[in-house]
Amino acid sequence: MTTLVTTTDTLTRDALAVLQPGFTGTTAPDWLLRRVGEGLASVGLFGRNIESPAQLAALTAQLRAEREDVLVAIDEEGGDVTRLEVRHGSSFPGNFALGSVDDVSLTRAVAQELGRRLADCGVNLNWAPSADVNSNPANPVIGVRSFGADPRLVARHTAAYVEGLQAAGVAACTKHFPGHGDTAVDSHHALPRIDVSLGTLYARELVPFRAAVAAGSKSVMSAHILLPALDPHRPATLSPQILTGLLREELGYDGLIVTDGMEMQAISATYGIERGAVLAIAAGADAICVGGGLVDEGTVLRLRDALVSAVRGGDLSEERLADAAARVRALASWTREARGAVSEPGAAVQEGTAPGTGVSNDIGLAAARRAVRVTGTGARLTGPAYVAAFTPVANIAVGDETPWGVAAELSRLLPGTGTGTYSGESAAPAADTLRAAGERRIVAVVRDVHRHAWMAEALDALLAARPDTVVVEMGLPQAEPRGALYVATHGAARVCGVAAAEALTSAAT
Repeated sequence: MTTLVTTTDTLTRDALAVLQPGFTGTTAPDWLLRRVGEGLASVGLFGRNIESPAQLAALTAQLRAEREDVLVAIDEEGGDVTRLEVRHGSSFPGNFALGSVDDVSLTRAVAQELGRRLADCGVNLNWAPSADVNSNPANPVIGVRSFGADPRLVARHTAAYVEGLQAAGVAACTKHFPGHGDTAVDSHHALPRIDVSLGTLYARELVPFRAAVAAGSKSVMSAHILLPALDPHRPATLSPQILTGLLREELGYDGLIVTDGMEMQAISATYGIERGAVLAIAAGADAICVGGGLVDEGTVLRLRDALVSAVRGGDLSEERLADAAARVRALASWTREARGAVSEPGAAVQEGTAPGTGVSNDIGLAAARRAVRVTGTGARLTGPAYVAAFTPVANIAVGDETPWGVAAELSRLLPGTGTGTYSGESAAPAADTLRAAGERRIVAVVRDVHRHAWMAEALDALLAARPDTVVVEMGLPQAEPRGALYVATHGAARVCGVAAAEALTSAAT
């Protein structure tokens, strides 16, 4: 492969500094360590990189041996989107559960404990929280990742989350600016378009981002969405009007602007990641996230060289690239100081209260319990049940690696409980469930039943045959509550499943 640069001069180092690439493996590959030594200032982590807290701490120590202030970023929202606990489910409920409780002190405490655990593993930048107002219940990618549909509620919880996370020494990255909540398309697959008036955007989408700016969010992530009222030609990530004009100048934001993953189809299918990266930096972005795909050294070099070529060819000003790189380094400096002020990574997790925070280690489960809502007049479960998990296709942000549901905890509480998983491809999910359940009471676990006709039909058939069926909704509780008992968890995190199982058996502590 021929590259345009072979030395780490100032321009090259600046080009490396604005990249936030991912990688494969649970240890840092040699090429990554080499590029960190040459000026790469950020690295993104995903579920594929994490096996345990101890392994993650060793990985981040590897990176810091090359550059002490390297930004180690992660997409750890808690709830449905977890990388730290990708193999067994999050210890923290997601935004919608917190919004349903609507206690900002609880949201702040949850974010602080999550941040403490990240910091203990050496992670210092979290691509969270989602400040999207989920005004479209059919949204295929936001949903329970949002605090809710009320802009003011979302705003106050966004601010509390930012404050809690950053109190732990981890920089927040409020997303997806200027708001992904009213989309009907997942930007991982195509470019969403929000056709609403400027007045609606200001009254709805922008309210939580103003709160995040006021709360001091150290970074903001742009959305790959087209908003014609703001810019009819380019998605927000590539729009000077949106990133510089609106976010920087009008909202007065002076922190780091990070792009959403440039490999997502909303950008890569139209612009390509190299041209997209150049356009994003020119528009006002400071850091290019390109981690969700399987990034290798060649990808990093192509992006680096594209930025250098754009400067040399006059398509990107050297001053804009230098400013972007300076903002990355400024955030890195803040995280280093914050880490020292809070605690050094690697400290053992204590039982009870987290060291130096006054926040309980089990705050996530406590929050999940508060978010559970039970309606109906049916009896609680007293003997073995059969759990039918009606499972939709997971969106890319959530992924399909992370287990969810109530079966594991119900099996622990009620030995003899069985389970089966059914999808839209199942020929006769209701009949199969009835056959497998036998005499056991059925617990039908659904996720966004209002968005999936096959799921609603299966539920109708089950309830007609077995009116004593229990329904557990772990997505948006948008459909009419049904079942002898109806449980809304407001999310599918592991702790949400635990809290639901406790509620169904009256086992809550």
